[in-house]
Amino acid sequence: MNAFLCDVMLAGLARYLRAAGIDTALADSDATDAEILRQAAEQGRILLTSDRKILEHKAARDRTLLLPHGSLETQAATLSREFGLDWLERAFTRCLIDNAVLVEADAGQLARVPESARHANERFLACPLCQRVYWQGSHYRRMLRKLAEFQGSGE
Repeated sequence: MNAFLCDVMLAGLARYLRAAGIDTALADSDATDAEILRQAAEQGRILLTSDRKILEHKAARDRTLLLPHGSLETQAATLSREFGLDWLERAFTRCLIDNAVLVEADAGQLARVPESARHANERFLACPLCQRVYWQGSHYRRMLRKLAEFQGSGE
């Protein structure tokens, strides 16, 4: 299973990779190219970037994928072709904010969920790091449609 590191130009893509349940870190906005490449190497991640200049570093070889500037759809299609990503298999199992694997929400976390979001068979997941609670509301449905589009783009 691939793990990725996105540079800050690809923060939106990182969010969708996390939504797909794919282990994706986001580089610090003030990190140098060398620091980003070192982070990718130390964490065993493939660096995703749209910055051609980073390819001038020797450390970028075999660890970096240059993605086209432009739409998320184009970038997702490139990733699907390069890595055979399944955008739906593990969808919504990671925190969109900090990449942690989600766990079942506890009673304290559920107390913060709006009454309007609580349904009889609703499953609530929470991030063990930031405590954010996730459920299948309208945001979930929008993101799921986008992940399904990404899934189709790689075929």
